[in-house]
Amino acid sequence: MGRYVYDFTEGGRDMAGLLGGKGANLAEMTRLGLPVPPGFTLTTEACRAFLEAGSTPAGLWEEVSAHLSALEAGAGRVLGQPDDPLLVSVRSGAKFSMPGMMETILDIGLNDESVLGLAKVSGSERFAWDSYRRLVQMFGSTVMGVDSSRFERALALLRDRRGVRDDVGLAASDLAGLVGTYQDLIRQETGVPFPQSPAEQLRRAVLAVFQSWNGERARLYRRREHIADDLGTAVTVQRMVFGNLGADSGSGVAFTRDPATGRPGLYGDYLPDAQGEDVVAGIRNTVPLAELEHVDATSYDALCTHVRTLERHYRDLCDIEFTIERGTLWMLQTRVGKRTAEAAFVLAAELADEGLITPDEALARVSGEGLARLMFPRFDSSAAGSALAHGVPASPGAAVGAVVFDSGQAVRRAAAGEEVVLVRQETTPDDLPGMIAAQAVLTSRGGKTSHAAVVARGMGKVCVCGAEELTVDTGARRLTAADGTVIEEGTVVSVDGSTGAVYAGAVPMVDSAVIRHLEDGRGDGGTRGVVDAVSRALARADAVRRLDVRANADTPQDAERARRFGAQGVGLCRTEHMFLGERRRLVEQMILARTDAERERALAALLPLQRQDFAGILRAMDGLPVTIRLLDPPLHEFLPDPTELAVRIASARARGEEPDAHEVELLGAVNRMHEENPMLGLRGVRLGLVVPGLVAMQVRAIGEAVAERLLAGGAPEAEIMVPLVGDVRELRLVREEVQRVLGEVSREVGVTVRCPVGTMIELPRAALTAGRIAEEAEFFSFGTNDLTQTTWGFSRDDVEAEFFSAYLDQGVFATSPFETLDREGVGRLVGIAVAEGRATRPDLTIGVCGEHGGDPDSVHFFHAAGLDYVSCSPFRVPVARLEAGRAALVETEGSDSR
Repeated sequence: MGRYVYDFTEGGRDMAGLLGGKGANLAEMTRLGLPVPPGFTLTTEACRAFLEAGSTPAGLWEEVSAHLSALEAGAGRVLGQPDDPLLVSVRSGAKFSMPGMMETILDIGLNDESVLGLAKVSGSERFAWDSYRRLVQMFGSTVMGVDSSRFERALALLRDRRGVRDDVGLAASDLAGLVGTYQDLIRQETGVPFPQSPAEQLRRAVLAVFQSWNGERARLYRRREHIADDLGTAVTVQRMVFGNLGADSGSGVAFTRDPATGRPGLYGDYLPDAQGEDVVAGIRNTVPLAELEHVDATSYDALCTHVRTLERHYRDLCDIEFTIERGTLWMLQTRVGKRTAEAAFVLAAELADEGLITPDEALARVSGEGLARLMFPRFDSSAAGSALAHGVPASPGAAVGAVVFDSGQAVRRAAAGEEVVLVRQETTPDDLPGMIAAQAVLTSRGGKTSHAAVVARGMGKVCVCGAEELTVDTGARRLTAADGTVIEEGTVVSVDGSTGAVYAGAVPMVDSAVIRHLEDGRGDGGTRGVVDAVSRALARADAVRRLDVRANADTPQDAERARRFGAQGVGLCRTEHMFLGERRRLVEQMILARTDAERERALAALLPLQRQDFAGILRAMDGLPVTIRLLDPPLHEFLPDPTELAVRIASARARGEEPDAHEVELLGAVNRMHEENPMLGLRGVRLGLVVPGLVAMQVRAIGEAVAERLLAGGAPEAEIMVPLVGDVRELRLVREEVQRVLGEVSREVGVTVRCPVGTMIELPRAALTAGRIAEEAEFFSFGTNDLTQTTWGFSRDDVEAEFFSAYLDQGVFATSPFETLDREGVGRLVGIAVAEGRATRPDLTIGVCGEHGGDPDSVHFFHAAGLDYVSCSPFRVPVARLEAGRAALVETEGSDSR
């Protein structure tokens, strides 16, 4: 039989996998000598065993009983004893923080008898009945399954009858009556009474926490945060300390630095005469933590000392929960705090400056996903106008959307393609689906440590909390500003999570300071800290990364921007984008040509245009590689829509007119070229082999552009990439044509023009025969968009809208395989192609040019797979640079730097 229970004195923070984050950190604080109420932790192994078998593992309750007896002996009291009851809390605690997603039950041990003893020994009837009503409410909803809104309605009705704004205004007799109301509700809803046995309360509470691991909101949160489903949660059982004992008591949450900006100093919220759940629930507006210094200077000074101890010990921003019980400070929890992207970069830089972490550790603590958020646009303050209201800037960023007042509406409207802002008085864990769907979260209550703020920061979602000037009426589905402005559901508002301002209507956006700095070194003083921190992180990433980062660029302007963002070349230049607009008519002429001469005239007209495009891109990337892909998509994509053509022709005939001859000819061509599945039809290398002169025209344009740059004293490095190769013989035929044309160009201009020839690996057969293909290819570039389509059998344009949401909801995959590379399937093909390609040609250069090249998780895979570079859109280049550096650190340290 394994061991399933550990006392706080027996663990440490390195045991988070076994004791959960909460249990491990409580043990660590105990070990540091901080004032932690004693307790014990049931392990994640116990949870997993319970979930797998449907019953608790043998010996678990005996272990719990032994640890409870030790806890009782230390306290000199017994759980729930009538005259002076010991009370405990039961809390969840997974390895990775999941704020509010699982269950908590406080004040276990109270019953109809012991509540009287608690009132007597505490000297406060109100405190005793307040604690009891909390237990009955939490236990009834969490353990016994009663709808929590039933309890909330009963509490709200009582407040209305007494004419008070919050629970503090209720007297002891009110709360005693409320306990009776709650107990009646439980009996009506469940058919059984609230349990009076403290032992039964404890046992059922532990099982409810275990079961909450598989609750709907916990599963949704894990999918959103990519947390494994098989970890399970630990359960902490801890002696209760009480912040609701009067004015000399209270509860709060502290951050060792500002989690929104990273600025140094003690930040947080405090709520007098309250238990900790009141602070994070946002049901009453807190006061800034600094106010505690005036209320209880002794506790404040002790808290500051403990905060400094924890930050230096953890070497990171710490999120701390505490309670003051009649002037005595107790530390209830600590964890590495969730922070915004801005705070992550600033904190990493400052902690490195302070010598608490190394430059490599600083790089490991930021992410490409966070950098991408910092590159999002911001509101144009000069065009914002007057704000409707101001609240607490809990999670920065700028978001515009239609106001909705419940989670379900947010999900429905977002699924229909609408951008929404979820507005609540305060959020609860049940609002998680709506928070995920919304562009921003706005609440009229709560602060930086409320549920809305903590969860939004973790998701990188814009959030403003505690906007007290707004009256939120969820029943009437409207909010009212202090100046009388009424915002009905569906009205568009703008939410600035960086300043806390809320505006009516859509405020215009401007580039972020980070984007301005990356492009041309500009930035404003208000965000200079984060700009400098980003620059330092990128510089460190560039110093340690092995992967080069190139850009996908089809115009000189894209190439110039990519180079400013730090691109080391162009990994994909798509030539088909050069055939659009006014040039489409020349492509039509090539397709409609009846004779070789007609087709050659059309190709000859396209040649100088292509050459001009290539020359501009090579000039922008002079001295760096530019990989040019020959024409890839089916030719019919360059022709008009057949339905529109048919309608125009039929309409002309219906009017008795002769239809346009060119349109009739075009319709015939479209019909001839119709394919049931064009993405698997005549495209890519197949076009080059069956359309005479097409490859020669493109290669000549490339060769002449290279020669032009050489003669001008430049250093062009053009590479020719052949798309959709499935067999080495296809590539051999095209390569022979390339060499023939480049030879002609060299003789004509008097300089040697050499362009390496390679291929896109975007078909499973190409990956599986990469060893043969490498006999002809001088480089590989994985086209992971098409490789994903052909491996999964997905048509991206169709399936993402059709059933991806169902697949994500049902856990078929954790994220879209078009966003993050499928390592098991597509990734295995990549690995095979890399190994077999380099076995044939050891110096084979290998990259990736699908959008996976800018996805942080995928960049780590490509580094591990041994690729030489990734290529992505220009705006993703800084993200890829950062993640390439972090990937190199993971390889060096042999562990994940998450």
